[in-house]
Parts: sequence; structure tokens; C-alpha cells
Amino acid sequence: MWNTIFGSSTLPALEQSAIFAQKRHMLLASNLANLDTPDYQTRDLSVTDFQAALKEAIEQPSTSRYANHSDGLAGQQPALDKVRDVSKQILFHDGSDVSLEEQVTQISKNQFMHQMAVTLMRSQYQNMLVAIRESPSV
Repeated sequence: MWNTIFGSSTLPALEQSAIFAQKRHMLLASNLANLDTPDYQTRDLSVTDFQAALKEAIEQPSTSRYANHSDGLAGQQPALDKVRDVSKQILFHDGSDVSLEEQVTQISKNQFMHQMAVTLMRSQYQNMLVAIRESPSV
């Protein structure tokens, strides 16, 4: 019953968005921590791949590999765990490609995505709470 209630809402997608943002934040923070490490190459999770996987899960829930809510959308491991090297950066004289400005920008965007997902989840839970309190007792 609970799988039906939660699975038919936007909660699974919002949950996976928050998890993705958390994992991505760890990588971006690691990039900043290695700002002065020679030969360090920045790593990131592909937002585009994640969004495509999430879109597929939302559009085709019955045939999608993410349909089982007990598993959540966690079956999208390719999008969550596939760390990519960001080779579009400028390579500095010490062999690293970490740009402070770029990393701070990406962290800010990622933080906004996480806050939006959490805020929307909180709103969904509040709506369910109101519906539960308003329903007549049986």
C-alpha cells in the first residue's frame, strides 16, 4: 500500500535528485580540496546523464528499470556512480585542471538543486499530512 502511495507521487524522483546532489557535492568538494594538488584532474557526475535516466524512469515507470519502489530509483547506478573526468578545463602548469571559480559555481548550482528537491519533498509530505488529518475516521 505504501509503495503505491509514495510511488505514484513525485517523491521517488525528488529523493533520487537529492541523493544525486549529495553524491555530486562530495565530488565537487573533493575537487576543491585538491585545488593545489599537482596533476589532479577534476571529477564530476554527469547531470545530463542523471536527468536522462530520471526522465526515462518518470515517463516509463512500468517498463523502466527503476519501477520497483522498494529499490527506489537506486537502480540508476550508472548515472549515480559513473564519475567522469572533466577534460574541458584549462590545464595549469602543475598539471592540474582545478579552477576555483568553476568549482564554486558548480557547488552553488548543485546546492540549489538539492535545496529545491528537499523543499519540494517537504511540501509533498505536508500535503499528505493535511490529507491524512482531513480524512474522516473509519
